[in-house]
Amino acid sequence: MPVVLAVSLLIVQVALWFHGRQVAEAAAREGARVARAAPIDSGDWPGAATAKATDIVRAIGPRLLDNATATTSEREPDERFVTVTGSAVQVIPLLPPLAFTITATAGGPVECFRPDDGGEDCG
Repeated sequence: MPVVLAVSLLIVQVALWFHGRQVAEAAAREGARVARAAPIDSGDWPGAATAKATDIVRAIGPRLLDNATATTSEREPDERFVTVTGSAVQVIPLLPPLAFTITATAGGPVECFRPDDGGEDCG
């Protein structure tokens, strides 16, 4: 009987981790949309993208993703990314802390006009 209970709790833990991952991916995706839609010369896009990703985590699953943080990065001058990191909820909180860390990253090129003359200038 204890084995059945342990397996049941493990299944629930995996389901909560999977759902938390989905929440993190959705938040990163929405934050990346805000980051990519901001003008290329905008200096306030990191704050707006981080706020959007954090709002999505709070709206969809505030208890599924503990200590959720959102960070932004630029890999190229015209590529922006948002990363959401947090911890999945533990089914049995009395056990020693297990590392169920969830990280999701989304992003891509900034949405802007690119001339049809073969140039890559964004503006």
